[in-house]
Amino acid sequence: MSESIYLALDFPTWNEASEFIESHDFYGIPVKVGMELYYREGPQIIEKLKENNHKIFLDLKLHDIPTTVMRAMKVLANLEVDMVNVHALGGSEMIAYAREGLVSGSSGFDTKLLAVTVLTSMGEVALNKELGIQTDVTDTVVRLANVAKQNDADGVVCSVQEASQIKATCGSGFITVTPGIRLYNSNVNDQVRVATPKFARNNGADYLVMGRSITNATNPREAYEQAIAEWEESR
Repeated sequence: MSESIYLALDFPTWNEASEFIESHDFYGIPVKVGMELYYREGPQIIEKLKENNHKIFLDLKLHDIPTTVMRAMKVLANLEVDMVNVHALGGSEMIAYAREGLVSGSSGFDTKLLAVTVLTSMGEVALNKELGIQTDVTDTVVRLANVAKQNDADGVVCSVQEASQIKATCGSGFITVTPGIRLYNSNVNDQVRVATPKFARNNGADYLVMGRSITNATNPREAYEQAIAEWEESR
């Protein structure tokens, strides 16, 4: 097991997620819970996972007015997950309010606050032509990472391609969590900015989020162990 690789539990129900964990002996590994599973099952999904000693990244990408985000984060703090996130595009005040809510709602558990920079499903064309942001992806991501750091986020969610520049700009202690991770023989699906575990670690990633490369594999346990081997053989 690696503490640095979070398995994305992208299942519609707890029954399906639980069956997958049990069938492939994934008890106790770090997991990511996203919108689909959390919105269906609610906070009890977190308690069930914690009973089996899973580290949890709660990936809800909060993005709303600052006060609403603060109040939501105050509620989420009670769940005592390891990481939770907001969208950096919500701006500096929203990120600062998210930190305030997390601190005021916590009983001492050190939940890390992350800010999502640019989704790994987005490329430069979408960024420039659809969102009207006229800088390249890397410059945008690094700028958003700086905003996050200046407003007390612990790190960011970014693609592997930007991780090293974020470290150079924001410091080695600023956390980089990288989705869009694929084993070398996996389909990229709807991701655009992807990389292997080995490249991710060598390029500054602290944590990986892996989903379909493992969950859609013929042998998920073997795929997970391959990811660990690629991660650990780097550096």
